[in-house]
Amino acid sequence: MAHSPVILVVEDEPAQREVLAYNIAAEGFDVLTADSGDEALLIARETPPDLIILDWMLPNVSGIEVCRQLKSGTQTARIPVIMLSARSEEVDKIRGLETGADDYVTKPYSLAELLARTRSQLRRTRPSSVGETLEYEDIKLDTSAHRAFRGEAQINLGPTEFRLLTAFMERPGRVWSREQLLDRVWGRDIYVDSRTVDVHVGRLRKALRGGGEGDPIRTVRGAGYALG
Repeated sequence: MAHSPVILVVEDEPAQREVLAYNIAAEGFDVLTADSGDEALLIARETPPDLIILDWMLPNVSGIEVCRQLKSGTQTARIPVIMLSARSEEVDKIRGLETGADDYVTKPYSLAELLARTRSQLRRTRPSSVGETLEYEDIKLDTSAHRAFRGEAQINLGPTEFRLLTAFMERPGRVWSREQLLDRVWGRDIYVDSRTVDVHVGRLRKALRGGGEGDPIRTVRGAGYALG
């Protein structure tokens, strides 16, 4: 099964960290936690999450510095960061956003608002995780009803092919390596041979060309696959 979006919560205050982690997990997300900036950077580089909720005031390495390092790293630059801070001054907010934070929430905050902002960021980066309909040229994917169409015709896809097409359609033009597709489509904890990816991409291509249309999936030699 493809994993739910993974949220990394970075908060040094144990009680706040637990409340946040509990409520985010209750929304159906997978949660990772870190209590320091160093730990957050280590986790983000080793197992990049889909979104990071980052406290400004951390011991040693501040949230601002963590954000700056994340946004300047090739592996982590695209991960949305929501900054949490007790600093409500406009100048602090601007500083947070200028460092690359995608959103800024002032403490004390309402959990409902934080979760709404989390979903809003995921809608931008992983639209399928919040039930959005995805479209690319003449292909349409209804992620909540689990149905795919090419033009007017419905495409019959197995669950794995559906998840593969979802990953491609969330980032048209992006080249996915086999490892990245294994991670996104099969999940982090399942061992699957990378050749399995080729088999399923082949099946997806066949399904997409069922009505005689062109092949929208591109093989990038030595790198992987891309849509368009």
